[in-house]
Amino acid sequence: MKNIIWIVGAILFLTSCNEKYRKIDKDDVTVSSERLDTIIPEPRTQTEIREDLLTKGYQIFDVIDEKTKDTVIMQQYFIAFLKTGPKKTQNEEESKRLLKLHLEHLKKMYDLGYADISGPFGDINDITGITIYNVPTLKMADSLANADPMVKAGSLVIEIHPWWAPKGYALR
Repeated sequence: MKNIIWIVGAILFLTSCNEKYRKIDKDDVTVSSERLDTIIPEPRTQTEIREDLLTKGYQIFDVIDEKTKDTVIMQQYFIAFLKTGPKKTQNEEESKRLLKLHLEHLKKMYDLGYADISGPFGDINDITGITIYNVPTLKMADSLANADPMVKAGSLVIEIHPWWAPKGYALR
């Protein structure tokens, strides 16, 4: 009986090492050309988000969503209203140059994380557009908004107001 078990075991061992069983058919393998360059971080908890905001000097408070009973963090942002300034540029070339610099400034504010959204209004009015600044203080928002080349040139003036919104919500 021992011999039969040894013989069966040897046959199984030898056949399991057979090349045809180890070979992988290339049609059965999918190779992705995508490469992950970054590690996706774990989602942060409300407590971690709250502590991070407070450490950076942001004003926040909590609200309980009546429907879901979830805690929603309300954060203070700053809306800069871009209003028509006292100086009108008569030269079309200068006007185009200032507009280009203005748009570059707004993009830079977004890229650096200081502004969450900017855009013009669709009607002709004294208020031409807005930028929502995601910074801890009114002083910082005012400084960033007044660094805009069109504001420096007098084509626009800034009016800033604190604004509260739920942290992390997106436009729909």
